Amino acid sequence: MLNRRRLVVFLSLTTLLLLSSFSLTLCKKSSQNDNDDDEDLSFLEEPEDASTSHQAHANLPDLDQFGDDEEEDDDGDDFGDFSGFDPHSDEEFKEPEVDEKDVVVLKERNFTTVIENNRFVMVEFYAPWCGHCQALAPEYAAAATELKNDGVVLAKVDASQENELAHEYDVQGFPTVYFFIDGVHKPYNGQRTKDGLVTWIKKKIGPGVYNITTLDDAERILTSETKVVLGFLDSLVGSESDELAAASKLEDGVNFYQTVIPNVAKLFHIDPNAKRPALVLLKKEEEKLNHFDGQFVKAAIADFVSSNKLPLVTTFTRETGPVIFESPIKKQLLLFVTSNDTENFIPVFQEAAKLFKGKLIFVHVQLDNEDVGKPVADYFGISGNAPKVLAFTGNDDGRKFLLGGEVTVDNIKAFGEDFLENKLKPFLKSDPLPESNDGDVKIVVGNSFDDIVLDESKDVLLEIYAPWCGHCQALEPTYNKLAKHLRSIDSIVIAKMDGTTNEHPRAKSDGFPTLLFYPAGKKSSDPITVDVDRTVVAFYKFLKKHASIPFQLTKPTSTSKTDDSGSSDIKQSESSSTDVKDEL
Repeated sequence: MLNRRRLVVFLSLTTLLLLSSFSLTLCKKSSQNDNDDDEDLSFLEEPEDASTSHQAHANLPDLDQFGDDEEEDDDGDDFGDFSGFDPHSDEEFKEPEVDEKDVVVLKERNFTTVIENNRFVMVEFYAPWCGHCQALAPEYAAAATELKNDGVVLAKVDASQENELAHEYDVQGFPTVYFFIDGVHKPYNGQRTKDGLVTWIKKKIGPGVYNITTLDDAERILTSETKVVLGFLDSLVGSESDELAAASKLEDGVNFYQTVIPNVAKLFHIDPNAKRPALVLLKKEEEKLNHFDGQFVKAAIADFVSSNKLPLVTTFTRETGPVIFESPIKKQLLLFVTSNDTENFIPVFQEAAKLFKGKLIFVHVQLDNEDVGKPVADYFGISGNAPKVLAFTGNDDGRKFLLGGEVTVDNIKAFGEDFLENKLKPFLKSDPLPESNDGDVKIVVGNSFDDIVLDESKDVLLEIYAPWCGHCQALEPTYNKLAKHLRSIDSIVIAKMDGTTNEHPRAKSDGFPTLLFYPAGKKSSDPITVDVDRTVVAFYKFLKKHASIPFQLTKPTSTSKTDDSGSSDIKQSESSSTDVKDEL
């Protein structure tokens, strides 16, 4: 009995000691957290010396002047960040006068009502200052007037004012045009003319497929049209005709016809004795015929036409661009040549294209075409005038691969096969390595990304910026100040990379600036997106929270100019700011 009491007392004392120890530990941790929360960070936001602050901005371009230059070059066609547009410029801008009496103005309050109450609605998302939108306005208004008696509503949304609607419909540039049928929308990428709009819409709302009942009609169509589909059926009405008509509504730029007359079918290169239904796609290209051998249903017919409507080699233009990127065949081979070299290399490219029908799209880009070719070459990182072939995986992951040898049929064949089998090493855009990289903010290029950002021993904060981005320019002084305060912390790297001329698969940017954090020892994981206020204190707290390697920043003992160390700091900061702004 006595032993049992002793045991109970012993266990009770032990429990009390454990609880006491645990309580002390919690107190220490709580105290430590309180100390972190109470950390005096006011010195991080102290203003810099006026001369230093001025130097940091000395060579930045004038934003108003830059905006004018951009508008001359692009007129806002790819103006993705429309929410950042300066509203004050609207006070000086006057929209051209256009008779838009039949164009419905949509806002958030009436958008849903108009879409739900009308079966056919075309909606243009525009910005008043966009030159392409201004050019479209009279054509759009004329189309609205012509189509109003067909039960079609043409409407417009000022995306610079209706931000919520623009974001909901993923508006990335101006004008963005959608066509709604029973509330379901599809992008319009056709011609920006009244006739182009009317023809496209009438096809969408009309029967979709037209009958050929005479040889004269057949010959007229074959003479006048560059691309046609003909269905050879048992009857002009019924399930087969319905499937063909439904498929036609899914395909833009190709007219669909049907016939039951054997001699008409023969003119279209279909065996008059062939088993019906039969279908053929005719093109006025080097590859003239494609015969359909699949199941005669809407989806299969539409896929067949979409996969074969392009020529063996498609020249990239504003009109063909959407067709290329909307094709069900996503992988592409692009030939970059100047106009002088086109005749020499297009036949080679066409011959290689025959080997990859239905697997790859072959695209020709004219390097010296300033309007289209040069921007495409810049986007893919192609420089110089020498012929080059590049493989592109399409919009999903955007990987690129460059042909290393000469542009010959055999080399393209081997390159294309390796591309399809995922045997190629990706090609990445990169600026040259900087001659020196001693500033507080480290300069990262495509070829140095692995060495700097993916260094497992460092916690790395990376800004992906664009030289022309006003938000990036506004962030620069704050980012420089953060880097200056943290330059003594060896485990932390503050870095930036020009996202317009450099790329890396581990640095995905959805706009500028994009801020990503790569913790030490975790470089195989996705980076952490930095979504905090753009202040030095907010960035510092983020780093304290997410850094793998703990660090402590001590408050400077003196900021006096007469102090030798302070003077040294200021000089070093000025040098750093100069290094950074030169990169911008």
